[in-house]
Amino acid sequence: MTQTITPAIAGRLDRGLEQLNVAVSEAQRDQLLALLALLHKWNRAYNLTAVRDPLAMVSRHLLDSAAVLPWVRGPRLLDVGAGPGLPGLVLAILVPELEVSLLDSNGKKVRFQRQAVLELGLSNVTPVQARVEAHRDAPFDQLISRAFASLADFVTLTEGLLAEGGEWLAMKGPAADEELEALPPGVRLEARHELQVPFDESQRQLLILQRYPTT
Repeated sequence: MTQTITPAIAGRLDRGLEQLNVAVSEAQRDQLLALLALLHKWNRAYNLTAVRDPLAMVSRHLLDSAAVLPWVRGPRLLDVGAGPGLPGLVLAILVPELEVSLLDSNGKKVRFQRQAVLELGLSNVTPVQARVEAHRDAPFDQLISRAFASLADFVTLTEGLLAEGGEWLAMKGPAADEELEALPPGVRLEARHELQVPFDESQRQLLILQRYPTT
């Protein structure tokens, strides 16, 4: 273990994954802990996340990302506004057969993504530095966002990137009803799932959106 990864941090990850019913190999566990250590190291210089405590990073970043795993099917997944690569990097570690693209316009965050991909040996991840409206690589089976924009903006800016029959996965806090009312025509809420993130008392939910015929 690196100096950052204490037994308390590793233990919290183990207990959290168990509560989420997410089984990991020893190699995957090592990759998750290495991701956390790298994020903590870079965060001191580049301010990638407001969460400073590595123990809190376990729940706020690793487990929060892992909580959506039951609804991720891919095979092509685009993490929109990925920041330092969350949830995309965690999902790519947990499901090696996923093809994950990480999209963000912030250069320092994409540099971190690339370093993480290199150090963790993730062959199924492609970091991309671009504004979402300028991104042309498509189509993706699922588009996921953790903290990108309102639902209306998320849908409107990415509609051209979604495959036929694809889904938008929006990770949100408790107050999303007003955003749902502002969805553009032709898009509807297909499912809403409460996310029980271990060791995190904040309310989280996953909203799954799909297109529907308007004629």
